[in-house]
Amino acid sequence: MDLIIRRAATLAHPGPVDIGIDGGRIVRLAPALPDRAAEEIDADGRLVTPGLVEPHIHLDAALTAGEPRYNATGSLFEGIEIWGERVRSLTRDDVRRRAHEAITWMLACGVTHIRTHVDVCDPSLVALRALVEVRDAWRGVVGIQIVAFPQQGIYSFPDGEALLVEALGLGADVVGGIPHYEWTREYGERDVRTALRLAAEHDRRADLHCDETDDDQSRYLELVAAETIRLGLQGRVTASHTTAMHSYNNAYAYRLIRWMRHAGVHIVTNPLDNAVLQGRFDGYPVRRGYTRVRELLAAGINVCIGHDSIMDPWYPLGVGDPIQACFVMVHYGHMSAHADFTTLLEMVTTRAAAALGLADYGLAEGCRADLVVFDAPTAMDAIRRLAPRVAVIAGGRVVARTTPARTEVLAGGERRTVTFQR
Repeated sequence: MDLIIRRAATLAHPGPVDIGIDGGRIVRLAPALPDRAAEEIDADGRLVTPGLVEPHIHLDAALTAGEPRYNATGSLFEGIEIWGERVRSLTRDDVRRRAHEAITWMLACGVTHIRTHVDVCDPSLVALRALVEVRDAWRGVVGIQIVAFPQQGIYSFPDGEALLVEALGLGADVVGGIPHYEWTREYGERDVRTALRLAAEHDRRADLHCDETDDDQSRYLELVAAETIRLGLQGRVTASHTTAMHSYNNAYAYRLIRWMRHAGVHIVTNPLDNAVLQGRFDGYPVRRGYTRVRELLAAGINVCIGHDSIMDPWYPLGVGDPIQACFVMVHYGHMSAHADFTTLLEMVTTRAAAALGLADYGLAEGCRADLVVFDAPTAMDAIRRLAPRVAVIAGGRVVARTTPARTEVLAGGERRTVTFQR
């Protein structure tokens, strides 16, 4: 074999397991493989998961915080205004440079699959053309899906629909939309219908920013579900953010969740961005402004976690680590029960992979060997400590390593090593 990871803990196996890799695929899973490999990693009880999946990021805007100015109000709408100013100075080299840097950070954190939204409200489609090149450059190491995202609206931006179609012709993988940002409700409804019609016509998946607002009257998600069913797109449509659901009355939310389950709509929640963007217009109490994660999961709806932004006009922090988003979700979504920690890791692995439609993903024989070795024994410890990724494997090759820091405390004449592990 090319590689064997020995004595690994996994989310599915209670005891240590050896993972045999050959030809870029997982070929054997067993308590103790007798085989030898060209390279071996002794996990020594550390947690191994499939490669992390980032289902929602904006690589075209990554690493632009403060350009041309910082977001003074911290609101979604000022962020969009600032990005509209920054777009005027975009070049392909600029986008490529920042995207490559951000992907490098993400890979170091264990991300081997990415879905990135790219603003196509630009007559030259500079960012889209650049990210097509970036996607191709990373092929074989990091799988990248590009969403043609009409940041300013399909019908609130000149020739928005034509630009969306052009972006699909230039290689965008997924159709995007943003109905709640359109100028009128009627425009928003057209936004949804057009995005899903194009997805059906071009045999693409769809991923719409939907109801990312505190306005409890923003209700485009019900139309997304209805059009998904009408067009036969069940399982191929994702609604991202859906923060207005936090403010819906319970009777309406109950009806909507049942309708979404019937449509097979995937949901991406983005706790890092929405923790700081939502509730900006509230007095006290200030709403958390995120979607109803626990209720959606209980209803059998696929929910995954996205990072959304890395140092851009909407969110000035971030290093591209999905586990940071999981950490925030523990607090933000009251997901601190012991079983929730496994669910949270599923939301950045298997659940996110399902939203992207990845066919050969997972920690099972026959799957592509994209794996992460955490410096922690359990899901809870990986999230609690934001544990370093000791090794990241993509296509059966080790592509990133991290040497965990060693901390010593000198007290009472005694030198003690601190592991933050009980």
